[in-house]
Amino acid sequence: MYQLAQINVARMIGVNIEDPVMKEFSDHFDAVNQLAEESEGFIWRLKDEEDNAASFNPFNDEQVIINLSVWKNKESLEYFTYKTFHVDFIRRRKEWFQKYGKAYYVLWWIKDNEYPTVEEALERLEYLQKNGPSEFAFNFQTVFQHPEM
Repeated sequence: MYQLAQINVARMIGVNIEDPVMKEFSDHFDAVNQLAEESEGFIWRLKDEEDNAASFNPFNDEQVIINLSVWKNKESLEYFTYKTFHVDFIRRRKEWFQKYGKAYYVLWWIKDNEYPTVEEALERLEYLQKNGPSEFAFNFQTVFQHPEM
């Protein structure tokens, strides 16, 4: 069996997450993360020992934040992303974030009970940016079925 992994990368307008311009966004971190964790189909998200997902900085750049998670299927991630109050933050992203390349998120299938690394996720995002959607890296507009289908 397979499950769906995703990473979302964003470059903030503020100098870091503590910047006052980011306050409204950062004030909702806990609520959005709780909603994700309570959502049907949610499996896992990257976070540190203190439940902080914003502590990861793979680019050594305080303006960049990442979100890495695993879901049961495309439908559960899509529902959380576009059918809950999470969508309000997507609609308003230009208030907090700069444009981030051709693609700022990527989806891919992983085997059950496996969890992606940040390095693997960024490799897939880079692949999508350079090559477009494929079985290796895709988006909601061009979903590829997992290998068992």
